[in-house]
Amino acid sequence: MVIYNIISTFNFTDCLILFTFSFLAYVFQFYYEYFTRPNKLPGPLPLPFIECGYLYTGNIRQFFESLHKKYGDICEFYLAGSRRILISRPDYVEKILAPSSKDTTFLTKFPYCEGLEELGIAGKGVAANHDIKSWKFNRQFFNQAVFIPNFNNEAVKWINVLAQELEGYWKSLANLKLPNGNLQNYKNEWQLEIDIQQWARRFTTDMIVILVTGERPYSMASYYNVHSPEKIILSNALIEDSEKFVQSSTDYHFGFTYFIYFSSFLRHYMPFIRNKIKYLLKNRDYLFETLDMIIKKRRKEIEMIPVGAELRPDMLTSLIVINTERDTNNVKIAGNDILRPMTDVEIRVNLLDALIGGIATEIYYVCHSPHVKQKMIDEIDSVFPLNTSFHLKYDDLLKLEYCDAIINEVGRIMPVGNEIRRYLTKPAEVAGYQWEAGTSIHIYINGIHSHNNHWSNPEIFDPNRFYKESDNSETNDKTRHRFSLITFGGGLRNCPGRKLAMIELLSLMVVVFGKYDVDLVDMNAPLNIEGGSITACGELPVRIRPRKSPL
Repeated sequence: MVIYNIISTFNFTDCLILFTFSFLAYVFQFYYEYFTRPNKLPGPLPLPFIECGYLYTGNIRQFFESLHKKYGDICEFYLAGSRRILISRPDYVEKILAPSSKDTTFLTKFPYCEGLEELGIAGKGVAANHDIKSWKFNRQFFNQAVFIPNFNNEAVKWINVLAQELEGYWKSLANLKLPNGNLQNYKNEWQLEIDIQQWARRFTTDMIVILVTGERPYSMASYYNVHSPEKIILSNALIEDSEKFVQSSTDYHFGFTYFIYFSSFLRHYMPFIRNKIKYLLKNRDYLFETLDMIIKKRRKEIEMIPVGAELRPDMLTSLIVINTERDTNNVKIAGNDILRPMTDVEIRVNLLDALIGGIATEIYYVCHSPHVKQKMIDEIDSVFPLNTSFHLKYDDLLKLEYCDAIINEVGRIMPVGNEIRRYLTKPAEVAGYQWEAGTSIHIYINGIHSHNNHWSNPEIFDPNRFYKESDNSETNDKTRHRFSLITFGGGLRNCPGRKLAMIELLSLMVVVFGKYDVDLVDMNAPLNIEGGSITACGELPVRIRPRKSPL
């Protein structure tokens, strides 16, 4: 009451003076802390309230690239009320990424963040989990679900099925473009212009969802229906609107950083950002509802199966039965018994962590390098001869060493991930500086991958860097740091899906280049990059036609 009486005596001038004084006091405190900070590093000048948000447009790759070019291998920036250290040099990150189950100093990616809470993933899953105990629990069973003994063969089996399905759609679309629908199957003279990125995205979505849930989403069929007047009637599809689901999962992963780098106030009130946040939250709700429906459906199916009966080997089933009477694989994690089932919320976040993939970037670089393309095709033909059944096997895919080198080189020059994050839970030395607990470290992956001290001509696309038979192979080069290639991260928090990603990419290369002549529609067009929390190829128009056997 006393405070109210005092405030009620204020006139407009008094309020204005109070506001001005408070603002100036905040600005003084803000810059006092900035100019008296320890370990002063180069970096952009932060502004009160918005910090370095005036430089960040949502594309984290562009943001980090500009900082790296201007300020060097180690610099700093301020976002979301925190000072952040950006590192772009391999030898600076060795201590951070070296695997250690005993020292947890560099095991935390994120502190607790109200943005992640709003996104619905704080303390859950494996990708962004700040709770180490929870992360160990989720990572243990994520690995258990993904790396079952028959996982590789199961993945390749479905790739064969989906590859045949994909080819059928391409043939059908080509047939629709020929006079009188006369598809010349025997002469193989048809050709088709497609956006290969859109097809690849749906192929990998179908692939991952099948392996994760054990059921078909029919994303490729849905995309075919968009382009063909002759519609495919889908029955028993796991996801009713596959096109919406593909776009939704893509937008979810691209929009992740908005919830990391902007405070709640800026997210919801800053112009040009608040509308994006509204969309991302609506998109989150749709994704969560869809995944919750899938989880509940599978739970009911499992309840109808007698205990002890064999269950499907998909990831979703494994996560549902963990630490229940149907599970015989209870384990101890970090010396503690964690004997509880996963909640639906935890399962949902783990499913989200698994949904990402693509191949279009490989196609772009290969098509721009004729000698690389021919060498790759020769290797594919040596393992999978043209005009044979093309029945892929995991052991045969392992023979494609040059194709593997291409994937590694594309991952070096255009990594999907933009950064590896670590949050210091206790004081530690990094890059020659002593940092206090609570410091956020950001490892700029592309900066590491293009460092001149560790890569010769880093701007040049050269798969021979990773090809063991090449004279200039850098695979075993002692001068190259072991963390100069971190496509899938490093240490205990590396990407658990790296093995599946390599299987998918190798298989798609065989299917696309082994059976078809592939050319870019416009060789002069730059690579269309979509950037957010991850970087991926956008639209990539290509012209495909069946390969002809050499005379």
